[in-house]
Amino acid sequence: MKIAFVGKGGSGKTTLSSLFVRHLAGTGRPVLAVDADINQHLGAALGLDEEEAARLPALGAQLPLIKEHLRGTNPRIADAAGMIKTTPPGAGSRLLTVTGDNPVYAACARPVRLDNGSVRLMVTGPFTEADLGVACYHSKTGAVEMCLNHLVDGREEYVVVDMTAGSDSFASGMFTRFDMTFLVAEPTRKGVSVYRQYKEYARDFGVALRVVGNKVQGPDDLEFLRAEVGADLLAAFPHSDWVRSMEKGRPPAFALLEEPAAQVLRELYGAVDASYERRDWARYTDQMVHFHRRNAESWGNAKTGADLRDQIDPGFVLGETAPLQPA
Repeated sequence: MKIAFVGKGGSGKTTLSSLFVRHLAGTGRPVLAVDADINQHLGAALGLDEEEAARLPALGAQLPLIKEHLRGTNPRIADAAGMIKTTPPGAGSRLLTVTGDNPVYAACARPVRLDNGSVRLMVTGPFTEADLGVACYHSKTGAVEMCLNHLVDGREEYVVVDMTAGSDSFASGMFTRFDMTFLVAEPTRKGVSVYRQYKEYARDFGVALRVVGNKVQGPDDLEFLRAEVGADLLAAFPHSDWVRSMEKGRPPAFALLEEPAAQVLRELYGAVDASYERRDWARYTDQMVHFHRRNAESWGNAKTGADLRDQIDPGFVLGETAPLQPA
C-alpha cells in the first residue's frame, strides 16, 4: 500500500509521517519510508542524528543506476539515457518490491532501526548550493516517481512518502501514485487553502484524500476544520508530550505514546487498509501512461530527440501479478 503525507510547510506532515512509519513498524510488516520533501527531515524524525542523516545516499544522485536497472530488457527502451521520470514499465522491465534486495535498494536505501521494529529509508536528497539557479527540485523527485511507477506492493506491505510541501506535488503525476493521501492541515485559513488546492487538482484522478488536523487546541479549532473540509476530515492529532520529546531528539519508547495520539494512528491505518478494496491497477497504469504522454509532448521528446510515446507498452498492466524480471 502506498501512502503519501502532504500539507503546507510547517503543518507537521513529516512528524505525522514518522509517527505512522513507527506505527506500521510495530505491526511487524515491511515498510519503505521515502523522504521526497525539499527539506529533508524524515530521517531525523525517525531518530537519526545529523551525521547519520547526512550520510544517507540521495536517490537523485543515482538516476543512471536506477534507470539502467528498471529498464531491464524492455525492447521499447533503447537505453537508460532515453528514460524520463514518467517512463512506464512494460514487458521486460524490472519491477521493485517492498521486500527483497536489488541494486536500487543497495545503492539508495538504508535500514533504520526503531525501538519497535525496522524500516527501509530512502531520501531524494537535499537541494544543494550547486543546484541554485540551474536545477529544479522536481528533477530530483523524478527518481522517486520512477521508482513508484515500477513498484509492485501488496496489502500488508507499506510505502510511506513524505511529500514536498504545498501544491508542488502537482508538478508531476506523482500525486496519483498512492492508495491513500493524508493531508495534514492546521486549523487556519492557510492550513485549509492547501487542502482546497489539492482537492481541486486531484478531483479528476480519483485520488483518495483524507485530512488529518494538527495543532488543534480546542473545540473551536476542530469545528473550524469540520466546517472547512467536511467529511474529508478523518481525525485530529492532539497535543503530545511524546512528540515534543521526539522533536528535541529524545523520544521515549514508542509504546509510551499517549493513547489519544495512538488512536489517531490506528484510524489512519484503518483508512489505508480499507482503501485496498478500491485498488484499480488498470486505472493506475492508465494514469501513468497519461502523464508520460504529457511529459513526452511538453519536454521529453525535445530533450531526448525521440518520440517517447513509443515507450508505452499497450498490453502491459502493472499489478501484484505482474512478472518480475531477475535483478
